Amino acid sequence: MQLDSKIYVAGHKGLAGAALVRALQSDGYTNLIMRTHAELDLTDQAATRAYLESERPDYVFLAAALVGGIHANSTMPADFISINLAIQSNVISVAHDIGVKRLLYFGSNCAYPRESDQPMKEEYLHTGHLEPTNEWFAVAKLAGMAMVDAYNTQHGTQYIAAIPAGLYGPDDNFAGDASHVIPALMRRFYEARESGDDEAVLVWGTGTPEREFLYVDDMAEACLLLMNMDDETLGEVLAQNKSVINIGTGNPVTIRQLAEAIRDQVAPGAKLEFDTSRPDGFPRKVLDPTRLAKYGWEPSVSLSDGIKRTYQWFLAALEKESLRVG
Repeated sequence: MQLDSKIYVAGHKGLAGAALVRALQSDGYTNLIMRTHAELDLTDQAATRAYLESERPDYVFLAAALVGGIHANSTMPADFISINLAIQSNVISVAHDIGVKRLLYFGSNCAYPRESDQPMKEEYLHTGHLEPTNEWFAVAKLAGMAMVDAYNTQHGTQYIAAIPAGLYGPDDNFAGDASHVIPALMRRFYEARESGDDEAVLVWGTGTPEREFLYVDDMAEACLLLMNMDDETLGEVLAQNKSVINIGTGNPVTIRQLAEAIRDQVAPGAKLEFDTSRPDGFPRKVLDPTRLAKYGWEPSVSLSDGIKRTYQWFLAALEKESLRVG
């Protein structure tokens, strides 16, 4: 990508999209185009086509998606499959039609089988049953990754399907039941500290599942590395495992360990209570980052430092009254 290349970041207000914008601007890219959901509904095929045909970006980062935790996925399955299928289908098909040079699509580690061998290699996709608590989101993401590979196979495009580990960091969603585990726990511990209540902070499940987390700015740097590869190197990446590549740390923690780390940062001394009537989801979900590591990328932000940075952002956003926590 040239510094003056026209780059469209779809979903720039979300966790991943905002990090991509920060990384691009930090590296000196000056021609970014973005639209909020209110300005452009990517599920609207005609509006999406009109916008992209008018702007004709050189590169596209497709970070727009309906995302959420176990509760959101379980209660809105139709939304999670239909909205995500529409967004990715509209953007990818028009990107091809207008000659976008490269596109990076975000898959999901939820798309791996529930009982997948660990750590999860790219070739383990489609080898088993999906986790029931996020099946509809996973199906949509599998379709998006298949669409990327189909366009590369039929049309010779250079589209990338990246699967990041569980993302967290600035611009995460801290509001209500739609939150993922880190912002949800951070909000609960914050509220417990502010209220002075001695009641234990509730954590869904048994606390035993293992998860892998990636600070979102590390993810953004990996994406820029992929999009800036020379044609030969990127061709090598896309030729393996149907254009899919993991972006992860390979280092898991249990949900209990995670909750304790957030507790120690936000509300030291607070008690934990595990609600075992709630689902655990995947028993273990850890990506194998070996392929990407071959090209010189590795994460730079530890989980403890990332939690600290995220909490500082959370407090600053609250002070500006720009963040909802309930």
